[in-house]
Amino acid sequence: MALTQERKNQIIEDFKTHENDTGSPEVQIAILTEQITVLNQHLRDHKQDHHSRRGLLKMVGQRRNLLTYLRKKDVSRYRQLVDKLGLRR
Repeated sequence: MALTQERKNQIIEDFKTHENDTGSPEVQIAILTEQITVLNQHLRDHKQDHHSRRGLLKMVGQRRNLLTYLRKKDVSRYRQLVDKLGLRR
């Protein structure tokens, strides 16, 4: 259910803003989006898994907060990220 290290490194490569970037909002949002997608697949199969559903809701809230932060900080980076990830904001 968790992301593999190879997949996480690939996401970091795709969304980093500078050479040693691992913690920018873009990278964090992209990793959370991937985790949310994986967890949604899990919850489709295991409808009664309420503990994982709570974790999903926490991740969605964290991603929403990071998106709000990025929108306030730099609107162009926000729009570019939303388009690249295909989010409905």
